[in-house]
Amino acid sequence: MSIDTCNVPDRRMLKFSKLSDVIAEADRLLHAERAGKVKQLGNWTLGQALGHLAAWAEYSYTGAPLKPPFFIRWMLRMQKNKFLYSPMRAGVKIPRVAGGTLGTEMMSTEDGLTRMRAAFERLEREMPTAPNVIFGPLTHDEWRAINLRHAELHLSFFDVA
Repeated sequence: MSIDTCNVPDRRMLKFSKLSDVIAEADRLLHAERAGKVKQLGNWTLGQALGHLAAWAEYSYTGAPLKPPFFIRWMLRMQKNKFLYSPMRAGVKIPRVAGGTLGTEMMSTEDGLTRMRAAFERLEREMPTAPNVIFGPLTHDEWRAINLRHAELHLSFFDVA
């Protein structure tokens, strides 16, 4: 049965200030999962969530395989600062995309963490080369910020019991 992620009552509120904070939290969750102490509050496994974060960080170099309509891009660009500096809303789905988003393939937590770590470490040291699928060109700091907000959202669905 699918969980309505818009209405998860015990979801954590996270605030990351740097990409290494995300990696540290993912490491903490991996160790807790190995000890059988991770509480999953959403629909995805921890491995899926980490793989999803990695995929979207990788899109900053490869480009996202989406082409949103101009009107959607125009509307969302007016909210750019909100996406960069405020918490992302849970339960948002990309229209006409199976499952509502990309990069949600099943994978082990170890594989997801390895992929996310590599993507986030690259994002820390290298300026992204692709425009954002919604906002167009972003600065390096803006790319970091949007990935931090994205990680806050998805890792908030996991807690240590």
